[in-house]
Amino acid sequence: MATITQTRTRQIVSPSFLAGFRDFSAGGVFNRRFVFSVIVFLVIAAFGFLGPVLLDRSDPLITVGGLYDPPSSTAWLGTDNFGRDVFTQLMHGTRTSLIIGLIAGTVATLIGLVIGTVAGYVGGVVEELLMAFTNVIITIPSIVILILLSIAINSRSIEAMGFIIGVTSWPWTARAVRAQASSLRTREYVDIARLSGAGTLSLIVSEIIPFMLTYVVMAFVLQLSSGILQEAALSMLGLGPSNNVSLGIMLQWSLLWESVRTGAWWAFVPPTLLLTLIAFSLLLLQSSIDEIFNPRLRRA
Repeated sequence: MATITQTRTRQIVSPSFLAGFRDFSAGGVFNRRFVFSVIVFLVIAAFGFLGPVLLDRSDPLITVGGLYDPPSSTAWLGTDNFGRDVFTQLMHGTRTSLIIGLIAGTVATLIGLVIGTVAGYVGGVVEELLMAFTNVIITIPSIVILILLSIAINSRSIEAMGFIIGVTSWPWTARAVRAQASSLRTREYVDIARLSGAGTLSLIVSEIIPFMLTYVVMAFVLQLSSGILQEAALSMLGLGPSNNVSLGIMLQWSLLWESVRTGAWWAFVPPTLLLTLIAFSLLLLQSSIDEIFNPRLRRA
């Protein structure tokens, strides 16, 4: 009897993930925005991951010309300060930046989800301690922590960079998840599951987290975008991944070797445009997902 009542209560109370997609597919306006953002991001991802394989450009550090040679049939986007092909570096740099962003987004979202859910559902002293720790982390500028951690590590691999960025980016996700978990724990279906004998961990995993999936997805998209941009900022300060090419490192090289002053636009415009397109596509994707699952935001 409790199971039947619980199921009926869920159907009334819970925001349906699948229902949101059905409504989204039925209305054509948001379909176009969602599809457009996904296509842009997938094209960029294919450029970074499949481009070097399909075009047989496995080494971005090979010298093919002189200092800032203009675009030609040999180097489609010219050469950089060391005479290396900018187009090849752009493909490898895109892949590096996306990998770092994916790692950072995953780490930040998982940490924020765990801390926020536990704090919101358990409440009391546990919530106060976790939120106090979160507030302390928020007050410290993340760029300062990133710089200190990057300096402390001798060899900054792609994985290490992604992890460093992730462990400094979770607080705002934790605060938002805590507010949602605190609201969900008072719902009727949670009370019914609690009375039926479900434990705390079971309630959190099966009754709380599934109803926050839409927000978790949106948080991950924003963390992914933030991770890519933070990597670019660190790389421009000379603290990027070691022995790798990223979009931020390409911008650092162009600044150090005065490509702007010399008019070598091909050294800094392409990585800047790619970073802009990545951030634009992810922010558009996040806003379209929000509109899918929040009918109040939909346009008539």
